[in-house]
Amino acid sequence: MATPRPNPYSNFNFIVEIDNEEVVGFSEVSGLDSETVPIEYREGSDPTSAMRQLGGTEKYSPVIFKRGITGSLYLWEWRKEARDGGTTFPPTKTVVIKLLNEKHDRNAPAMTWTLTNAWPTKITGPTLSAKGNEFAVEQVDIVHDRLDIS
Repeated sequence: MATPRPNPYSNFNFIVEIDNEEVVGFSEVSGLDSETVPIEYREGSDPTSAMRQLGGTEKYSPVIFKRGITGSLYLWEWRKEARDGGTTFPPTKTVVIKLLNEKHDRNAPAMTWTLTNAWPTKITGPTLSAKGNEFAVEQVDIVHDRLDIS
């Protein structure tokens, strides 16, 4: 349940659960948006010729998850199931992103985003460089049928 307050929450204090389990940690999540694509409509007998905007299809961007590589193959196995057409296609799961408060209370998040029927469409491996000292980071793009915020 969203918790209103006068000051904004920090964006670094979050967890991601896939099918009610925190299986991997992420350093960044982006693309949590929802859009209704308008349909332009005008009646042929309308003397004003004004176009009306009617609600059309609901559209969601892929949600981008980034994480440092830790050796866990959980996301790759899920992506491989989607690629190879495992037992169901697509192999959907429920993904929940919880923004935590300063007390890090996982049971009472400040805000929650729920992705319904989510599945990974793309995994991007890290950029490897012998000259750098950054962490090896992979990216997973996940599409979904619905986004709910609470």
